Amino acid sequence: MKRILAVLLFALIAASSRAGEILVFGAASLTESLQEIGKLYESKTGTVVRFSFGASSDLARQIQAGAPADVFFSADTAKMDALERAGLVHKEDRREFLSNVLVVVVSNESNLRISSLQDLVGLRRLALADPTTVPAGIYAKKWLEIHGLWKQIEPNVIPVLDVRAALAAVESGGAPAAIVYRTDAAISRKVRIAYEVRDGPTITYSAAPIAGRSARARVFSDFLESADARDIFVRRGFVIKSASN
Repeated sequence: MKRILAVLLFALIAASSRAGEILVFGAASLTESLQEIGKLYESKTGTVVRFSFGASSDLARQIQAGAPADVFFSADTAKMDALERAGLVHKEDRREFLSNVLVVVVSNESNLRISSLQDLVGLRRLALADPTTVPAGIYAKKWLEIHGLWKQIEPNVIPVLDVRAALAAVESGGAPAAIVYRTDAAISRKVRIAYEVRDGPTITYSAAPIAGRSARARVFSDFLESADARDIFVRRGFVIKSASN
């Protein structure tokens, strides 16, 4: 009986410690923006915002497995669709106002020039977030498929955990080039943008509170679309989608 009481007491203490905070699962590409937004939100409300960043596909799987996320911010809509079908988010709570741009990056020390898509075919290695599961890689694969080049480039693709790992592959010299988001390129002092994708698939991020979580989750989710948060996203290179998009 004493052991049961001790376990119950621990559970109550743990619940109390989280009462004034929320846990946000966010796509890796959102790391710096969400950390800045979280600090701003905490200063305004007193609510502590904690984060877990990674590939949207991995985060979605963790949520489906019962991870205690309060808010999910995916780099695509497909992962949020899956959570909605599972009853873990509600359609009316989803916010899809944020977009991004794909770019090809190379090392600052590289002489590599990429002036056209055809230049990618000659690369010995091209780092991508896993194009079978991770949004950044899926977007990149779709872009290459649109132009009929995926089959030629696929043998030289290095699939990595997430978009930040693709960026790190170029920074470390593990790959001569990578396709990442423009916002990822902006945080690195070791790479430069060699090519910006202007005709790729539409990139749409999706944010929503997890069903059944505290009211704080919904309030923070609303704050993500506030003028203050939008200013941070834009300053870091994201694109705000218009209501008609």
